[in-house]
Amino acid sequence: MSEQARRRPPKPYRKPKKDPVRMLAFEALRAVDERDAYANLVLPPLLRKAREAGDFDGRDAALATELVYGTLRRQGTYDAIVAACVDRPLREVDPPVLDVLALGAHQLLGTRIPTHAAVSASVELARVVLGDGRAKFVNAVLRKISQHDLDAWVERVAPPYYEDPEDHLAVVHSHPRWVVSALWDSLGGGRAGIEDLLEADNERPEVTLVARPGRSTTEELAAATETLPGRWSPYALRMAEGGEPGAIEAVKEGRAGVQDEGSQLVALALANAPLEGPDARWLDGCAGPGGKAALLAALAAERGAALLASEKQPHRARLVERALAGNPGPYQVIAADGTRPPWRPGSFDRVLVDVPCSGLGALRRRPEARWRRRPEDLDGFAPLQRGLLTEALRAVRVGGVVGYATCSPHLAETRVVVDDVLKRTGGAELIDARPLLPGVPALGEGPDVQLWPHLHGTDAMYLALLRRTA
Repeated sequence: MSEQARRRPPKPYRKPKKDPVRMLAFEALRAVDERDAYANLVLPPLLRKAREAGDFDGRDAALATELVYGTLRRQGTYDAIVAACVDRPLREVDPPVLDVLALGAHQLLGTRIPTHAAVSASVELARVVLGDGRAKFVNAVLRKISQHDLDAWVERVAPPYYEDPEDHLAVVHSHPRWVVSALWDSLGGGRAGIEDLLEADNERPEVTLVARPGRSTTEELAAATETLPGRWSPYALRMAEGGEPGAIEAVKEGRAGVQDEGSQLVALALANAPLEGPDARWLDGCAGPGGKAALLAALAAERGAALLASEKQPHRARLVERALAGNPGPYQVIAADGTRPPWRPGSFDRVLVDVPCSGLGALRRRPEARWRRRPEDLDGFAPLQRGLLTEALRAVRVGGVVGYATCSPHLAETRVVVDDVLKRTGGAELIDARPLLPGVPALGEGPDVQLWPHLHGTDAMYLALLRRTA
């Protein structure tokens, strides 16, 4: 070292700058990891707080949303890439460090943010939330990641398809291997179909509105915001460009709502199923948080029928009350356990049970759920699902109809449950649900219906309709 260099004073320490967009994204990811929170519940209040503080504009909010959801959707792929760039198992890397690395990887590999900006912004975030020491580690790893694009990295870290198809698809499309296997079993067919489904799971879903009949119209909603018509439901509109549905007057007033089109189709199919005898009393036996109940109540009101909405959890029952407030027809909301119901057998003409499930059909909306669920979780849901369907069949009168629905395509939560309950209870038969979804293609061989994100643009909702015969 020269004498001049030795005499040069050290550079003054520069405090890291806080980037509000990346700080918010990091905070959301930590909430998902530490508290098992869902991003779709955590992110909106964080964005609202940032806007109220004057830290965010619309572009900032869009970037923060992309960073959170994009990172969660590609978490498995990014973990595999990070693992190839560190000298220790990922389980030995602190979770907050992994969150910063995943955010950086997404900026490098999943966005158009320039490489130097993605690295420097991520390192600056690391300095703020992790400290200077670990920021150097983040810098070194991200510089390795920046040497290749996503396709090149996937080719390096994913096993060849011909050696292990499920593991290949798991890494390429960022799903746990067991989820890939389960979805493939349910979907059937070859490689193209499962790849299309996994890709659809990683796409940002459209916000879909429902105009509750008799209370609002699609014309009113279309006049209030930029939308496209629904694909299948006559009450649906799609906010293809995003936006704030809560700012629409009809949504504020509860005359319209946000509801996936698959969920709308399930309610419509039950409401339109042919009945033998009266059509005066309807039951939603698993009503929380209230989307299907609100649509059913509006449809029932048009026919002079009454809806009973039952939800076991009191806080979710309050959400149902809020969703049904102002419905013109008679309805009642109660907090009750559908496996030990307070109503008498044979009390209802139509019954819907949208049972608790793994949620594998809504991975577009809750991408973190794919990493949170385990195969053994299905064993926990199985007795509840069978119990709810059994009691639903007891609740409906002879000639009445029960709709069994799940937001999961897993065979253990759909056909296996229905077949098992039918064998054990008797006195009921499956009816063909497909004609009750007019215009919807690719509904399979029936009589039940499985919707798919890649085929129908909906969540992967399952529906079986059963008529009580004795």
